[in-house]
Amino acid sequence: MDLDPSTLDPARISDVYGVTVAQQIFDGIVSYDHTLTITPGLAQSWTASRDWLTWTFRLRRGVKFHHGRELTADDAVFSIGRILDPRTKSHVSDLFMNIRGAKEFREGRAPKLDGLEALDRYTFRVSLQEASVPFVTVLAIVHARVVPKELVEAQGEGFGQRPVGTGPFRFVRWNRNKEIILEANPDYYDGRPFLDRVEYKVYPGMLYEQMLKEFSQGELEDTPIPAKDRSRLPSDKYQYVRRPMFSLRFYGLNTKRPPLNDRRVRQAIHFAFDKGAVVERIHQNRFTLANGILPPGTLGYNPKLSGYAYDPAKAKQLLEQAGFPNGRGLPPITFWSSAKFDDLVLEHQQFKKNLSEIGIRIVLSYNTDWPSFSRMLREGKAEIFQYAWYADIPDPDNFLFKLFHSQSPRNYSFYTNPFVDGLLLQARASTDQRRRVELYRQAEQLIMDDAPVIPVIHHTYERLFQPYVRSIEVNGLGDPYIPMRKIWLDKGK
Repeated sequence: MDLDPSTLDPARISDVYGVTVAQQIFDGIVSYDHTLTITPGLAQSWTASRDWLTWTFRLRRGVKFHHGRELTADDAVFSIGRILDPRTKSHVSDLFMNIRGAKEFREGRAPKLDGLEALDRYTFRVSLQEASVPFVTVLAIVHARVVPKELVEAQGEGFGQRPVGTGPFRFVRWNRNKEIILEANPDYYDGRPFLDRVEYKVYPGMLYEQMLKEFSQGELEDTPIPAKDRSRLPSDKYQYVRRPMFSLRFYGLNTKRPPLNDRRVRQAIHFAFDKGAVVERIHQNRFTLANGILPPGTLGYNPKLSGYAYDPAKAKQLLEQAGFPNGRGLPPITFWSSAKFDDLVLEHQQFKKNLSEIGIRIVLSYNTDWPSFSRMLREGKAEIFQYAWYADIPDPDNFLFKLFHSQSPRNYSFYTNPFVDGLLLQARASTDQRRRVELYRQAEQLIMDDAPVIPVIHHTYERLFQPYVRSIEVNGLGDPYIPMRKIWLDKGK
């Protein structure tokens, strides 16, 4: 695993690393399969009203948490409700704001959510104020996994360090920045996992070369592939898994910090960066070059989006218009990354070189402690920063609203455009798919024109597995949603 999670409490998770581990410890009411189809989870069945505003879920009986107590509808209601509790500070609370009474509860004007109700021990109901995306699609995210009410209330934030769920694997221990150990849950409702134990080794800073070395020595079951090693790896010795992902890696520009509060400076940085050369020469076309924000395959993806081609002359012209001819008068700008492996460092050096050619001085800095890096972004202390977003749900709202609405906690660029906010709210409320596509495309183009981020790549899931690893299922959401309970090792062959 590239970096240490901040927490393993589903509602509080803010990074892909926590999602990856929590997926194995906790179960959801529903879940995604390898085609991103919604399938039963803790709910064995559910019904929806014709207007999609009322959802009734019937839970499986006899499902037990790892500490032995049976799961009930009260736990499900509590787990969904706490996402909206302001004390939880959940990064996905906006996805659940359409539950009836969410606004009043979130603002402290109501003691509970009107739209959540346990009807009996195994049945609960969710009532919505509006529905643009089917609620089950949102309910499948890892953050909505069901937790035991009494333990969370007793332990508070400490629950994220000693998690207890109903999932196929039980938490054993967590050695910070070293490893997270899980063991099979013998009482899992859907059958005991094939694996006795899952060990997540942590490599702070994404040390891909070290991972590959240990993988080659048989010490790891899987590894990412550094670009420089792709062509020389034996094609028939290992299993090679590759597929597109709903993701975006970008450089965020803090729009509150001068000189990045000037749109012309941000646009100049866009035009100055030769992203095509980075993808082709450094990453060897392993990833898809990002022209915009939404990845290919997403509802509303616009292949005709007007982006930024490599144009140093245009960049210099914009800098001059902003009052910084050839960069004169501009202070050095610090670029931050939480990852520091060879290919990425080369990319950052290319960025620095490109910007120096138009007179902008970039200082490269690294903070490989993920919780510390995340805190720096939240507090607005980074001028330019690298960030990767992996979709919670395969919907444009999860990119455009999550990363660019002025009130979103993930808007680390501190971008504000009231017209874009309005478009995103209209799209979220619309049940007409064609209208949603139109609104999202308008919003995306305006965001690109304002240039709060530089989209660099859409990740491709690409990984090597040992030849004896069986039943690997990867969907478009990538690593975090691999069902480890299905995997088994056939070392006899």
